[in-house]
Amino acid sequence: MTNHHEAEHFDKPEPTTSRGADPRTDPLTEQNPLTLRTAGELADALPYLLGYRPGDSIVLAAVHEGDGLGNFGGRARLAIPQRPEDWPLVARETARSLIGGIERRRGKPDGMIVYLSQEPKGEETGQQVMERLRPLAQLLRTSCGSLDVPVVEALCLSGGRIWSYCCPGHGCCPPEGVPLGVPGTSVLAAAATYAGIQVRGSLDELRSRLSPWAPTGLEQITRIQEQERALDAARPDIAPRILAAETRGAVAEETADLARRVLARLAEAPPVGRSVSPDPQDDELLAHDEAAALLLGLQDRSTRDRVAEWMEGEEAAPALRLWRALARRCVGPYADYAAAPLTLAGWVAWSLGDEFEAREALAMALGADPQYTFARLLHRACTEGLDPEAVRRCLRQERADRESEEETAGDSEPSQTGDRTGEPREPGQPEAPGDPEAGTAAAPANTPAAQGGSQPRPARATRRGKKRPGSGPTGGSSHPAPRVPPQTRRAGRRGARSGR
Repeated sequence: MTNHHEAEHFDKPEPTTSRGADPRTDPLTEQNPLTLRTAGELADALPYLLGYRPGDSIVLAAVHEGDGLGNFGGRARLAIPQRPEDWPLVARETARSLIGGIERRRGKPDGMIVYLSQEPKGEETGQQVMERLRPLAQLLRTSCGSLDVPVVEALCLSGGRIWSYCCPGHGCCPPEGVPLGVPGTSVLAAAATYAGIQVRGSLDELRSRLSPWAPTGLEQITRIQEQERALDAARPDIAPRILAAETRGAVAEETADLARRVLARLAEAPPVGRSVSPDPQDDELLAHDEAAALLLGLQDRSTRDRVAEWMEGEEAAPALRLWRALARRCVGPYADYAAAPLTLAGWVAWSLGDEFEAREALAMALGADPQYTFARLLHRACTEGLDPEAVRRCLRQERADRESEEETAGDSEPSQTGDRTGEPREPGQPEAPGDPEAGTAAAPANTPAAQGGSQPRPARATRRGKKRPGSGPTGGSSHPAPRVPPQTRRAGRRGARSGR
């Protein structure tokens, strides 16, 4: 690798949907090695490294040399911290985490490329953004260098222009920066298009698909109010039934049946085209009372684990649309109800190979509820590049076991699904380590399933009404009580909820 203004040679990066993926599955490996000659071409490659346009971000992309070429390897992205005093720690930990993870998988990288992407705010210019972020760029360079991985290029992208922090000062980079080219016109963009690889929208666009409706106009404000009223009406009926052992199974069956009906409705909806989001159509197909009943029902962890089985085949795509739509319905004081549908959306996206949406959905789930263990474990497994097949195997087995039990029991006994022991957590009480609320995601965490082996299964009960302790994807000695998040409530409104 040489200075930024000289020719650089890179192979096509590994697929951004799977960190450490087998290059034989990459459709571009049959192409000749690509040559990225300028900082502009490196900048244009950034969306193809991540699969989306990152926006306000720090991105580190590792480079491995071989046969005279530099091959893109692992990469990491995180938001630029707002407080400069946080930059030293962020720079050290990001470099340490990425380089350490790559070294364990394929050996220490030979170099690193740093991207800082941030748009000007207010009266600020792109050049002022570049100067403001220069200390951060230097911290990232020294942090990587301290781990014996030199930064071969550090770029700032702002206001439609590019600056290099590695410029030797020979007049190759004007102070006002170099204009970014038209997106999608580089050699890498042409090769990616030929291979059918598409760059998604921005990170903000994805988050908007998973975030509660914003009050952007009178019509939208009305929809938000109607959804909140539907949740207010459903909570006094459904929440106590989930908490009562004798009615919890019935609520689980009702929730799963309703979810199946909505799933079928979404699957049968006419396609809207590849360039158009199905979200507005999905919002119209999901009634407020249906969304309320589903969101309340999904607070029961056994029900959540059961619908997590819809992760592949014809069920997966409409299931992902349903979980996104439910996350958008967590309006007003019901924001923390989003942990369940966001975790399900992240799980299905990961199972379908979309690590970009999976990581963001799971991170948003943890934002809604930092103690949501299922999301924590899935997020860790996804970011560490583990194979979701271990989790899929567990869920397939649970589904097969349940269907076998139902065939054995027939219709002679009432359903006991979800009838477990356990007491509800007090508001704000963290889950204990090893809480079965971890759900199916426990499989990636150094279990036999994570290593590709089979797990010993306890002896099964022969009658449907006598399930083994801890049955379901979570395992353990007993199933936890349903999670019904407490809510803050404004005084004077019907159905006041207790404060946190």
